[in-house]
Amino acid sequence: MINKRLLIKNLLAHNSENSFYDKKRQINLGGKEGKAKFLKHICALANSNPQNNSYMVIGVEDEDNRIQGVDFFDDSKIQNLINAYLNNPPLVSYENIPFPHLQDDLVVGLVTIRTNKKEFCSLRKNIWKYKAGMAFYREGSISMPAGPAGIPITDNRDIVASIELHSQNNIELTLGGVFDFYRKHEDLDPTYRVFKEYFVICWSGKKNLVKDKVFYSRLDIELINEQVKLFYSELDEVSITITANHFTILEFVRLGLNEQFHYYPLEEVGIHFKDNATYEITTKLLFEPPQFEKKNLYHIYNTNNALIKKLKNRRVLSPHEEKDLQNLPATYLICYFNGFLDAIERMEDAREELKNYSHKVYQQYKDSIRILRKVKYN
Repeated sequence: MINKRLLIKNLLAHNSENSFYDKKRQINLGGKEGKAKFLKHICALANSNPQNNSYMVIGVEDEDNRIQGVDFFDDSKIQNLINAYLNNPPLVSYENIPFPHLQDDLVVGLVTIRTNKKEFCSLRKNIWKYKAGMAFYREGSISMPAGPAGIPITDNRDIVASIELHSQNNIELTLGGVFDFYRKHEDLDPTYRVFKEYFVICWSGKKNLVKDKVFYSRLDIELINEQVKLFYSELDEVSITITANHFTILEFVRLGLNEQFHYYPLEEVGIHFKDNATYEITTKLLFEPPQFEKKNLYHIYNTNNALIKKLKNRRVLSPHEEKDLQNLPATYLICYFNGFLDAIERMEDAREELKNYSHKVYQQYKDSIRILRKVKYN
């Protein structure tokens, strides 16, 4: 089993970007340009590596390999995006890899591309400035459009196999991962569980007892063997169910208007551990958006727009407006689910203002975008 943190270190140590790995400070899958550039790099890495895995590391400074981290990204449906836009799409996974020196809400993104060997990958339809039918390949650290001469191939099998071999997990790395997790979460009751005498899952969070059932907030869950962060949220309520072979996470989101809030099931993630030292992760979206009277929503929508305008103009907010701002991302989300389709665009346009206002409001913003992304991809 590959220790993904060690794999990232070994990839970064292998000189600069090349035909089997790319690194980015960040990616943006919220708009067409960001999606198009991401798809271009996936296509290029797949085409240049038909016999081996290729990788993209996200959250690293290009000049000096400094690990800065990016926000936790838990979209299990990223393969849907790949399948929708690429012919002969590769298998793509996005994993969140924690590093001890990063703060809790930051990780390094690791994208693994496993090529479908049948034929080359190309764009299925237009996106941004790239046209349907275009194919790409890697020339050094650059993703290039393929020309009439076709796609040049470099055989990277031996070097990638060597990097993966030197990234294998061992008992020292596993124990070190457990100790790192406990040190980082000592104030949130860290716990571990071993499955099939092999897999180690650690989790921590603030426990809330509701009618004899335990819910967690500020929950952090890691699969230590691979150094993969499986779940992270500062604000949500989450329940955990454990059996001999399964670890199941049920996530709820808190939504409401006028100080009347309810918890709505969002997604269930199940991890099934098998006897052959493998595991399988399944996800099931459960979310049903709450519906409200349009009259109330018009008032809230206009209030949110006025608050954003005040923030952009750097005007002082009243105590009542500050209270409304705390719920602005969640209420914009409700407006969107009730037919105000530009509500998310307005919220995303105010991203920097919300980030500068307070950490709590910005975390609400990130959680709202995450919920929206999950629902849209499904």
